[in-house]
Amino acid sequence: MSEVNSRKAENQSLTGKRNKRFLEVRKPVSRRQKILSGVGIWAVFFAVWYLSTHAGWVNKLLVPAPEQVFGSLYELIAERGFMSDIGISIARVIGAFLMASVVAVPLGILMGTFPAIEAIFAPFVSAWRYLPAPSFIPILLMWFGTGEAPKLALLFIGVIFFLITLVMDATKNVRAELIETALTLGANRRITLFNVVLPAVLPDVMVAMRQMLAMAWTYLVIAEIVASTTGIGAMMMRARRFLNTDEILAGILVIGALGLLFDLLFAQLHRWLFPYLREKR
Repeated sequence: MSEVNSRKAENQSLTGKRNKRFLEVRKPVSRRQKILSGVGIWAVFFAVWYLSTHAGWVNKLLVPAPEQVFGSLYELIAERGFMSDIGISIARVIGAFLMASVVAVPLGILMGTFPAIEAIFAPFVSAWRYLPAPSFIPILLMWFGTGEAPKLALLFIGVIFFLITLVMDATKNVRAELIETALTLGANRRITLFNVVLPAVLPDVMVAMRQMLAMAWTYLVIAEIVASTTGIGAMMMRARRFLNTDEILAGILVIGALGLLFDLLFAQLHRWLFPYLREKR
């Protein structure tokens, strides 16, 4: 009987281990499972796309087959200089995002640390945060013309006010006992800010910047379809005039791939700068 009970216990433990490999509450999954899941969802997406076009479920003029889209992407890169448009778009996103971060991160930390500063800027930031960035396009064109300035300004406006709010909220979430302990030990405002608040909030600031970089990519096409002859968005608008939906979808795929690449780079940078957070998990 004891052997039977021990075997049952072993089987139950093995079954429990197998069950724990999927849908665990807030338990990290293995790297292998992450890769398989990520590849799997994209495989399903392209399979449904391929089946929809070849089974006649959609109009091929409006939704071309995936092989046609990838063929057009190859042609754009190999024969029509699309890589220069991609480089221009990347430069616009990075430039506007860095300008917004230079202003938003320090201001957000100050607002989250000092209520007096929050009282000054919060009403202004909150009001601008609810204004859609594309609504500024006419006035930006009147102010800056049709060069690079209005495109960078639109991306800047689309990022900065949300980033300020995210950084401010992250700063407010710094553990109060850390600040109280520093003040009790005689630390002044400068030491408390730079030696206590800043190191504690930097990981969350990086997360907020990663989220808002995605927002910058979403505004890219809007910025480039207005009086622009270069960039991914400009290529997509030229394709729209001739109903080249395969080229439009190729541009969408490129933006998605670039966004994913930058997101992975930001995640890796976060792990590299704050390895102790991964160790705690």
